[in-house]
Amino acid sequence: MPSPTILCIGSYFKGGRFLQECRRLGCHTILVTQEKLEHEAWPREAIDEFFMLPHMYKQPDVTYAISYLARDRQIDRIVPLDDYDVEVAAALREHLRIPGMGDTTARHFRDKLAMRGQARDKDIAVPDFVHVLNYASLHEFMRRVPPPWVLKPRSEASSMGIKKVNSADEVWSTLDTLGDRQSFYVLEKFVPGDVYHVDSIVAEKEVVFAVGSKYGMPPMTVYQGGGVFVTSTVPYAEAEDQALQAINRAVIEAMGMVRGVTHAEFIRSQEDGRFYFLEIASRVGGAGIDLMVEHATGLNLWAEWARIETCHARGEPYTLPPIRTHHAGLMVSLAHQEAPDTSTYNDPEIVWRLVKKNHVGLILAAADYASVQSRISEYAVRIAADFSAWAPPLDKPPE
Repeated sequence: MPSPTILCIGSYFKGGRFLQECRRLGCHTILVTQEKLEHEAWPREAIDEFFMLPHMYKQPDVTYAISYLARDRQIDRIVPLDDYDVEVAAALREHLRIPGMGDTTARHFRDKLAMRGQARDKDIAVPDFVHVLNYASLHEFMRRVPPPWVLKPRSEASSMGIKKVNSADEVWSTLDTLGDRQSFYVLEKFVPGDVYHVDSIVAEKEVVFAVGSKYGMPPMTVYQGGGVFVTSTVPYAEAEDQALQAINRAVIEAMGMVRGVTHAEFIRSQEDGRFYFLEIASRVGGAGIDLMVEHATGLNLWAEWARIETCHARGEPYTLPPIRTHHAGLMVSLAHQEAPDTSTYNDPEIVWRLVKKNHVGLILAAADYASVQSRISEYAVRIAADFSAWAPPLDKPPE
């Protein structure tokens, strides 16, 4: 068949490896992004057509624009490069009748209420929750489930907009502030414990690749209170990993994922030792997690996602490349220096350094799990002392 045309929706600057792999595979690539991102370092050599819109979410303008492009282009696949683009891409697929995730399934990967309800219906363990909608239901929940609770926006990404609340009075006060927006929230039992993530590749409903990792501190704690963001792979095939992989497979099946990549988060309760589902996204993990996975396994999630989309468009089966089972850890922090100097961090396990204004970041990798953990323990303390800064968390993404 002719080379597939892949249209990528990108409201944030990311996904360069996806575009490059599409080009390597012979696809015709189209990028639609926001005007403010025009001068970012996109891989122009991998982009056949580059279009910009003033905003990526204003409807019906987005549908009009993509439909106009489709007048003289056969668009074979639409791919969202960021979490915030998932629903836009799903709506466009529905409108243009293009294969891929539609509106209903997309909600399971964007709406924290929808994904919790779907998981609970499939007997997957989730922290107790209630939709912030009916006040009688809210009263009943707060009588039955002791505080603290976590108030979460249903459709923000990562830890953005999440607030820990400690009393019913605090809940009602916050809801008064939210006004008509309160139905866009879910109230959830706060479960103390260690937070994990699993980054997966799904091909025709089968989880063909998944790596489990454990955060040093919960992402919400780092996002709201500062500190060093740390995550590292867990020991392969041990009991911890087996339990994590099992609940991850159950969640992916429950949400109806057919093909693509996922980033799912779970918490292991201090109280009962069980894993509970927190959330899942149909995207590559952010903050450098994709690079950590690549240094551990040799597999780049963006590139494999491009291969999956291209294979399906061509009617070909997707085959996973060879995988290695090394271990890796990632550390990232805001820095009070504009250009942090990490030259004194020079151990052989270091395989990557972040180059970003007022940020510091390292990835460590080795065949031995213990050596990676030893360096992480040492470096997390040093980075906090040498560089770490803090900025107030955002309640919503920047315009």
